[in-house]
Amino acid sequence: MTESKFQVGLIKELKNRFRGCMVLKNDSDYIQGIPDLLVLYNDKWASLECKKSAKAKRQPNQEYYVGLMNEMSFSKFICPENKEEILNELEQTFKS
Repeated sequence: MTESKFQVGLIKELKNRFRGCMVLKNDSDYIQGIPDLLVLYNDKWASLECKKSAKAKRQPNQEYYVGLMNEMSFSKFICPENKEEILNELEQTFKS
């Protein structure tokens, strides 16, 4: 599966799981390393960096921005192998 196909399916799943959420695709040309998706849900937000697999290469600054945004709210690398775990963590964050 390509990263783009994974991302399309993930966006659909996010919208189904978190009814009423907004999922925004970020422009990586603007800030190199910024996570792919911003999820807005009620009064909370999260960012997700999509990868086609757990072994996929991470681009410069991705670790930095995922870490920084995780300190602010919730931010994770997400791939098919950890998708359910990350979505369950996200659900707990959105409930709190």
